[in-house]
Amino acid sequence: QVQLVESGGGLVQPGGSLRLSCAASGMIFSRYTMGWYRQAPGKQRELVASITTSHSTNYAESVKGRFTISRDNVKNRVYLQMNSVKPEDTAVYYCNAYGVGFSTWGQGTQVTVSS
Repeated sequence: QVQLVESGGGLVQPGGSLRLSCAASGMIFSRYTMGWYRQAPGKQRELVASITTSHSTNYAESVKGRFTISRDNVKNRVYLQMNSVKPEDTAVYYCNAYGVGFSTWGQGTQVTVSS
């Protein structure tokens, strides 16, 4: 079955870096737009970044210039490089695969930015 598994979360100091990874299985990965979303306590889930099948990217204003999304269609993985992180980046980060009539989510990985 289709499965998305995130990894790479953890505790990082403000100004530090972290790289999230999402491994996909059970799907033709290259056919889907991939996205990273996040949800902080008491807030709605929001889009952080997305990358299409043609590698076009889109970012939330709050992360532009700091985060970079990329994909590897051979390894069936999507990545989120997080630089210059801030305490407000603290959230559970979710991987999403999206296509026509199809959407699936990973279980999430916690990112905590704190000194």
